[in-house]
Amino acid sequence: MCVDLTLFPLDTIKTRLQSQQGFYKAGGFRGIYAGVPSAAVGSFPNAAAFFVTYDCTKSLLSAGGAFAAPHVAPITHMLAASLGEIVACLIRVPTEVVKQRTQASPSSTTYNMLLATLREEGVRGLYRGYGSTVLREIPFSLVQFPLWEYLKSLWSWRQGHTLYSWQAAVCGAFAGAVAAFVTTPLDVAKTRIMLAKAGSTTASGNIPLVLYDVWRSRGLPGLFAGSIPRMAFISIGGFIFLGAYEKVRRTLLSQKIHSDCP
Repeated sequence: MCVDLTLFPLDTIKTRLQSQQGFYKAGGFRGIYAGVPSAAVGSFPNAAAFFVTYDCTKSLLSAGGAFAAPHVAPITHMLAASLGEIVACLIRVPTEVVKQRTQASPSSTTYNMLLATLREEGVRGLYRGYGSTVLREIPFSLVQFPLWEYLKSLWSWRQGHTLYSWQAAVCGAFAGAVAAFVTTPLDVAKTRIMLAKAGSTTASGNIPLVLYDVWRSRGLPGLFAGSIPRMAFISIGGFIFLGAYEKVRRTLLSQKIHSDCP
């Protein structure tokens, strides 16, 4: 929640850069916190759903069989992250739809945008872009989490002991920035689909068609619109979030070990 709320202006700038109407028509630098209630509501359950699924899947796959071998670890991390994203998107997408529509229409409020979406499209409208969000998040996780785990293991091996939390955070920031950049075109498609008018061709969710339309109208810069604020948001966010996650996880595990000891 701290990451989502403190870095929210970067997310708003990214959304407006990617919107079909253009940055300034979508609000420019005005109402930079438009849509923040939606992000605040969805942040906690979204992150919880992802990491519960990610860690449970990773533990189950690593417990025995073919996935227990060290050289198969990246595949285990990829599968766990992908499943985590599919589950988390059930919570993320409705809040993302309302948030992005409010960001691109700063004169409206989060509550009014929620009511308008339900009135015009029903509950299905809140899940518009679910497929494109999953197709963005899975490649993102396939890059970020195996890279994060690899960098942690490499750094730990080189210094001869387990990483400190800040070191895990640095690995998270770098992995996040790389993953954010390479998946920006998919993020552009997701934003266009969520913001499109109901019944339009874009709203149908055909990702290749949306990407081709962006390419035709704006070229390569259009496909990577918002990549800098997206990389900044995810790398800084990754540093804070993954660093805090490692610290809290280790603290809880050490407390459990001490409580289990006679």
